[in-house]
Amino acid sequence: MRIAVLPAAVAALLACAAWAQLPPGVPQGTGAGVHSPDSPIAPLPQRGDVVPWSVLTAVTTRNEKNRVLPVFSKDQLALNQKTQRVQGFMMPLEAGEKQTHFLLSSVPLTCSFCLAGGPESMVEVKTKTPVRYTLDPVTVEGRFATLVDDPYGLYYRVTDAVAVK
Repeated sequence: MRIAVLPAAVAALLACAAWAQLPPGVPQGTGAGVHSPDSPIAPLPQRGDVVPWSVLTAVTTRNEKNRVLPVFSKDQLALNQKTQRVQGFMMPLEAGEKQTHFLLSSVPLTCSFCLAGGPESMVEVKTKTPVRYTLDPVTVEGRFATLVDDPYGLYYRVTDAVAVK
């Protein structure tokens, strides 16, 4: 039963965020997953040791057989299958205090001034050891993958991840 619930949770999160996507071929970095200047919550500061969300959200898309697929830039493809660090806000996919499978979002879920964004503003994370759930930003390091045709519509994944302070 757990296996059936997890894909449904990912699909539901992405479906809720689908309204925020821009039309195919339009860079996503200026739309979905954007932190409003009116927000009382400060955006994540730029850090040199993590992949910037501006790089991840700048993906374009194309339509193919009634599906929207990502078209990655050279910068995004250069991250593929390499150890990378990503910082974001945890979106749990299971109940519990500690998580081994979750999404990182470019904006906090608790910010009513932020657009949740679509798959370009989320990274699926699978960790080696459980990570305690928090509302604060989380940084993980692991094997980064750009996903050309993920069955759940995800664009990015980090596996064998560990939490980084």
